[in-house]
Amino acid sequence: MSWIQIRFHTSRDQVETTENALLGAGALSVTLQDDADQPILEPELGTTPIWDNTQVIGLFDANQNVDELLQQITLMYAVEGGSELPAHKTEIVEDKDWVRAWMEDYHPMQFGERLWVCPSWREPPQADAVNLMLDPGLAFGTGTHPTTALCLKFLDREVEGNELVVDYGCGSGILGIAALLLGARHMVGVDIDPQALTATRDNAGRNSIGDDKYEIYLPDATPPTQADIMVANILAGPLMSLGEHIASLTRSGGKLALSGLLAEQAEEVSACYGQWFEMNAPEQQGDWVVLTGVKR
Repeated sequence: MSWIQIRFHTSRDQVETTENALLGAGALSVTLQDDADQPILEPELGTTPIWDNTQVIGLFDANQNVDELLQQITLMYAVEGGSELPAHKTEIVEDKDWVRAWMEDYHPMQFGERLWVCPSWREPPQADAVNLMLDPGLAFGTGTHPTTALCLKFLDREVEGNELVVDYGCGSGILGIAALLLGARHMVGVDIDPQALTATRDNAGRNSIGDDKYEIYLPDATPPTQADIMVANILAGPLMSLGEHIASLTRSGGKLALSGLLAEQAEEVSACYGQWFEMNAPEQQGDWVVLTGVKR
C-alpha cells in the first residue's frame, strides 16, 4: 500500500490554519517538523512550542486524485481564514517496515577502550570486549546521540570496579547497565517514565544482570544513597532544579557526569553544580557537551 504525502512549508502563523485545512480535507495524519534546524529543547509547562519555520505534512489515501485533493485543501484553507496556500510538495510514500529498517541501520558502536553497545539482534564484533546488548524498547537511549556517547565514554574511562552507580534519568538503562558490565558493584536507576523502568529491567535481563545488582525507582520513591559515580543525562533545566538533590545522592569524592546539554548551556549548569562539586572543563561532541566533576 502507498500514500499521498503533501509537505507544506509554513511560517509560525500559518501552522494552525494549514493543519486544520489538511484535517478538514481528510488527512489520515498530520505531522509537524522543524523546517530550519531550530531546536526547542525545554518549552515551558503548558505550552505547545512551534518552530518559526515549520513543515506541516499531511498523509492521504493514495486512491485519491491529487489535483482534486489539492483543490479541497485550498478550499478548506480559505474556510479556515487563510489566503494563499503555502508552498508545498506532493510525494508518493511507499509502504515500508519502518521497525525493520531502523533495526538494519542500528549497528554495534564502540565507546572508549573497553565498551561496545550492540543491538540485541546482532552479533558483537568483539566477543571478548565488554558488550552491552541493547533493545531500547519504548525508552530513549541507544548510544547514537552525542550526549549518550559522551556519558558512555566517561563510564568506560572512570569505572574501575566495585562502585555504586546512580543513573538519574535512566531511560533504556544503557548507562547504568554499561557501568555494571564495566565492573560496578551496584546500580540505582531513576526515571519519571514507568516505560523507562520496564526497558531498564528488560535490558538488564538481556545482559544476564541479576536482580540483586540493580534497583530502579520513580523519583519520589528513590531512597537515600551515596553514589561513587553519578550520571544524569537529561536536560539543562531539570539538571539545574535537581542540583541539590543529585549532590545529596553523591558521596564526598564521588564522580559526576552531566549531559543532555548544548555547549552554550554548559557554563550556567557548571556554575550551579560548582556549589557542591569541583567541576572540570566541558567535553564536547558536535553541539553537545558532558560536564564532569568530583564531589567536595
